[in-house]
Amino acid sequence: MKVLIVGASRGLGLEFVRQYRAAGERVTATARDDAGLSRLAALGAKPLRLDVADAAGAAGLAWQIDGEQFDVVVINAGVFGPRAPALQTPSQDDFDLVMRTNVLGPMRILPQVAEALAPGARLAIVSSRMGSIGLRTGTSGWLYRASKAAVNSVMKDAALALAGKATVVSFHPGWVRTDMGGAEADIDAPTSIAGMRTVLASVKPADSGSFFNYDGQRLAW
Repeated sequence: MKVLIVGASRGLGLEFVRQYRAAGERVTATARDDAGLSRLAALGAKPLRLDVADAAGAAGLAWQIDGEQFDVVVINAGVFGPRAPALQTPSQDDFDLVMRTNVLGPMRILPQVAEALAPGARLAIVSSRMGSIGLRTGTSGWLYRASKAAVNSVMKDAALALAGKATVVSFHPGWVRTDMGGAEADIDAPTSIAGMRTVLASVKPADSGSFFNYDGQRLAW
């Protein structure tokens, strides 16, 4: 099986690479800097330099994967930004960074990978339960919440556009002990990634456009 992980220099993305490589899969993965690329190479993945927030770099992904046919694609790149609650206006710079990375990034990457999907491929965007409107009870990190609600919309449109070619879903990875999630989070990265890999292996075309918890529970929008 051939796998592409976008945003794999550390955290969840790197754990995706580690687990897929341990399972013997052929993995291509992206990172923004030399240190990330070295970590990917050390795991036996094919490393590609990519910053999803950079228009020229994202546009160049297609030629780097030209001729590939990926069975699984995971778009993981993302940032949290300020943890300010609702009604605290974000700065222009914070807004641009979070929205450019979390929303425009996938919108740039999806067209690049569309022609590199094997028949029956599975494509996942790592989102967050914080983007759910129906499940929302707090407002902390309201800029991040807005970005994840938006990327869920992007995922749904991609599912419609790729109907018959790929199953497209988004994931809440859980509250994970990473640099973003912090040391007090509920689960570790291996648990989160093992769960998402299990779900990805089991989803069917009828599931395309769905929002899943890492353990397979369907989540409200």
